[in-house]
Amino acid sequence: MRKTIFLLFTAAVLFTACQTDKKKGESVEFKNVNSSITQSFSNLKTLDTFKIELTGRKPEDMVLTFTITTDKGLEIYNTKIKGTELLGSTDPNVDLRKEKDQIIFIKTIASEFFGEDDFLEPAVMPEDKADNYVPDKAFYEALKKSGLNGFKYRLGKENNIYIAWSEKEQKVKIYYNCC
Repeated sequence: MRKTIFLLFTAAVLFTACQTDKKKGESVEFKNVNSSITQSFSNLKTLDTFKIELTGRKPEDMVLTFTITTDKGLEIYNTKIKGTELLGSTDPNVDLRKEKDQIIFIKTIASEFFGEDDFLEPAVMPEDKADNYVPDKAFYEALKKSGLNGFKYRLGKENNIYIAWSEKEQKVKIYYNCC
């Protein structure tokens, strides 16, 4: 009798443990992405702070906040990107039907936001020519002369935003918007 009770108890414990492990494998661990890096941007002689923070637990609630602050503490750029916006223009070969995969995808974008290739030194090379993806050709030419650095981030597979500091307007502007 004791042996039967012990075996039933052991089986129940093992069954519960297996069910718990299965649930863990199906869920995504929730942890906000919060990262910052310093880089020369608005002034070649000082370092600005680039910061991102990803909040929210579900793709429709997730928001990626991206800010740039000067060495003097002045916020010069602030944009909020919805998680659904990051999912909107992805590679059609990427299967994002499950919420778990959507969350992983958004977190991957956030964790790779400050890639080495995203900091452009200088923003515009002297030999570069403005094309149809340049929204402000005068600003583009001014960047060539100033030698200021740029930064590129993506909103999806085919949408990259290139930003730089406008000395003339004293603000961050988009200087290129393309694939």
